[in-house]
Amino acid sequence: MNREFRDLVAFFGSIRYLHIVPQLVREPDRSVGRIQDPYGGDFLEQIAKTPERTRNARLKKIRDALRVAVPQLQEIELWRDVRGTPHLRGKYEHWRPQGAWQTEEQFSDGTLRLMGLLWAVMEGGGPLLLEEPELSLHPEVVRFIPQMFARVQRRTGRQIILSTHSAELLGDEGIGLDEVLLLRPSSEGTQVTLARDLEEISELLKGGVTLPEVVMPKRARKRPTSWRCLETCEICPGVWSLLPPLRES
Repeated sequence: MNREFRDLVAFFGSIRYLHIVPQLVREPDRSVGRIQDPYGGDFLEQIAKTPERTRNARLKKIRDALRVAVPQLQEIELWRDVRGTPHLRGKYEHWRPQGAWQTEEQFSDGTLRLMGLLWAVMEGGGPLLLEEPELSLHPEVVRFIPQMFARVQRRTGRQIILSTHSAELLGDEGIGLDEVLLLRPSSEGTQVTLARDLEEISELLKGGVTLPEVVMPKRARKRPTSWRCLETCEICPGVWSLLPPLRES
């Protein structure tokens, strides 16, 4: 009886949310038994279970994509310690002729998160939901995140939906107005508006204003116009009673 809805059920079942937590990647024992952990607890185990040929091809693509952020990175590989525990390690250009190897324990949080996100993009499947991929990264590196994702996503065609508060990320010239959704709080809940549908944005872009300069102010909450608003503020109901000097001004 529900045959007509099976495709819809399969589609929603293919959606994956991912928000890599570097500390969980470095300490996988915290996530023992979890499969497809959205916080990356089984990330290294996923890499280890991937067939060697596929694994090496993916790691090579990740290395090439990361060259923008980490130009000294020469190689990435899966490595097992004496106990057989899988580790992700990279070889960095170094003053020593043979370079220097580092494992996930030495990778920066931003680099480790990017590795996990790029790996997920190459897995294929349904839409991938990413939360603030710019975390722990230098602003100059954040500017290249869209290019990194586009580079590794070409073959899989996996749809990527990400949330961001970063003006640098939106500064990529390849991002179109039909790819940007503004989420703004209102009395009726969160309003979602396609940037392309706001005529003023198109006009400002034609006048030479950049996309982040137009979009970022529109997603900001309205700022309090006076201290009097704190008296009925739902977020901080006790603040008003703590500010007698300001209350008098």
